[in-house]
Amino acid sequence: MAQGSSGIRGARIGSGPMGEPERGDLAPRTMVSFWCGSGHQTQLSFAIEAVIPETWDCPRCGGPAGSNPEDLPVAEGHAPYMTHMGYVRQRRTQAEGEILLNEALAKLRGTI
Repeated sequence: MAQGSSGIRGARIGSGPMGEPERGDLAPRTMVSFWCGSGHQTQLSFAIEAVIPETWDCPRCGGPAGSNPEDLPVAEGHAPYMTHMGYVRQRRTQAEGEILLNEALAKLRGTI
């Protein structure tokens, strides 16, 4: 029974027991909490010199989250789903539709 094990099994580039001393120390961090309209809280760490964004996408519901729990950002409204006919009715009135339908039927019947 031959096993295909190797001396470097389980190792990958960049890993190892050295850890922090090998790669250097992490930049100083600050923790920032973000809250969304659904009440979810997300804690993120940023480098101290980084610019903290005003809003962040909530990883649980996808809505916008802000750093002030008293002043939550409002999600932008999405247009409801419309069928092809719904878009046509936005562009044309019922009377215009009747005229176009009658013209198309006349062409099919060969009267035009």
